[in-house]
Amino acid sequence: MPHSLVINFTPINNIPVNYTSGKHLHALFLNLVNSIDNELAEYLHRSHSNKDFTISPLQVVNNHQNQLIWQHQKNIKKDSNCWWRITLLDDTLFSKLTKLWLNLRPQKPYHLGSGELIITSVLASLNSHSWANAISYQELYNKASETERNITFKIYTPTAFRQGKYDVSLPTAKLVFNSLWRKWEKYSNISFSTVNFDCLFPAYFDINTEIIIEPKTKFIGCIGTINYKILGEVETTIIKQINTLADYSFFSGLGRKTTMGFGVLKRLP
Repeated sequence: MPHSLVINFTPINNIPVNYTSGKHLHALFLNLVNSIDNELAEYLHRSHSNKDFTISPLQVVNNHQNQLIWQHQKNIKKDSNCWWRITLLDDTLFSKLTKLWLNLRPQKPYHLGSGELIITSVLASLNSHSWANAISYQELYNKASETERNITFKIYTPTAFRQGKYDVSLPTAKLVFNSLWRKWEKYSNISFSTVNFDCLFPAYFDINTEIIIEPKTKFIGCIGTINYKILGEVETTIIKQINTLADYSFFSGLGRKTTMGFGVLKRLP
């Protein structure tokens, strides 16, 4: 069952702006896991092929919940109401972390760079936050439409795809849906061996590229809105599979570096 969890926290001193990215929240998540399960933290840290989770960048509550800030321009002030999102894709990962959710201590500070923060709550239900949810893989598939031919994504954080030795930041239908399909096949136990994306065509897009320059790397990705349409005579099974993958994107993320805050998106109604 994929979970999307919103972690609410309050800084007890200022958090420097260079520690607000998904990369540093990734490290914070591993530290939280390490506090209850050293072996699991080591597995998540060293695993390059198993992207069992995703991370969002740090958010401040006075931002609208349906928007995500992927790059802050100034330090986060102490006592701000903040949150970040973690999604868990593996059916067993949430249960392995149950001890973590039950033993989070409000009085225990955690480090984020040179700043410290107090975790105040973990939200997991759809009604608790617009970025929180949990649903079984079977239910995701059962609820997916067999007739909807219109699929619109809002990409909130820079997204790119690996093609051979290089990154591609243009979200073609095949790159987008192959990325979603690979994670679905890995974690869902519901195989889409006959899925076909040749019927998908971009109909509308309002996207742009963003460049992230870090000390050891440069990452170029796209953000914005893109719409795909399913055209031609297509079996209802294929339409349902495509809609399932589109709905799954909320949990799985898209493209590369999803464990570092990239590739965060939502399907728009």
